[in-house]
Amino acid sequence: MTCIRCQGYMAKDHCLDMEGSYGPMWTTSWRCVNCGRLHDSVIEQNRTPRHETVRPVSVCERGYDPEEVPLGAEAFIRAAA
Repeated sequence: MTCIRCQGYMAKDHCLDMEGSYGPMWTTSWRCVNCGRLHDSVIEQNRTPRHETVRPVSVCERGYDPEEVPLGAEAFIRAAA
């Protein structure tokens, strides 16, 4: 297997996943000998771009009117110096 980044040799590597859901777990991945790039199924899944449509939230969907939201600063009266 060759590296996508530098076309170097990919060697099988054993990595320790410290944040696994069931505690520390060993996983097998491919590591480039030249540049150190890791090829793992989870890493590759996270590198693929997600094309999700973002819909703006209208005022009526927020559940409140921005003019009616008390910020709390109105309750403090400061004395003039």
